[in-house]
Amino acid sequence: MNRHLRTTILFLGLLTVIGLGACWIFRFEIHYYRNRALLDAAAARYQVPPALIASLIWQETRFNPTSRGKAGEIGLMQIMPQSAGEWAKAEHIAGFDPQSLFDPGTNMLAGTWYLARALTRWRAQTDPIPYALAEYNAGRSNVIRWERNTAQRPETFTESISYPGTRSYVRNILLSYRTFGKPWERW
Repeated sequence: MNRHLRTTILFLGLLTVIGLGACWIFRFEIHYYRNRALLDAAAARYQVPPALIASLIWQETRFNPTSRGKAGEIGLMQIMPQSAGEWAKAEHIAGFDPQSLFDPGTNMLAGTWYLARALTRWRAQTDPIPYALAEYNAGRSNVIRWERNTAQRPETFTESISYPGTRSYVRNILLSYRTFGKPWERW
């Protein structure tokens, strides 16, 4: 093989590796932009930042709309049918079928409504987002208990979460949300 051909092949190989690396580093952002219309619609309807919704989806399912959880959670945002029923009732959607949670648009609306409700509940906190995320994952009664333990120092709330899985869940979503568009800061 001549020198020029070897150099060209090496250069193309290097470009491929760089391209694949960039896709891996920006995979969250790529999914965000692919789902931008649905994210923006849910965000506008319930006044939740679209990057926060996407960060939650990334943590829950990596944007897999057919995902099912072990406890019966459905779709992108892993919505429980009972929670979706509360959303449907609040939105006056008659004859709601939980199977429609496999539709990404429906799932994002129901999940964002649920998240917005939690954000509203915790709006008195300096930063309600960790509380709302913990509620989304572990339920309101647990968050109330954890919040009591940190009433004097709310900045320690995330560390007070006694479920390691929920503590990790909240940390991961906050990291994705706060580094959106700057994935190199995640490491």
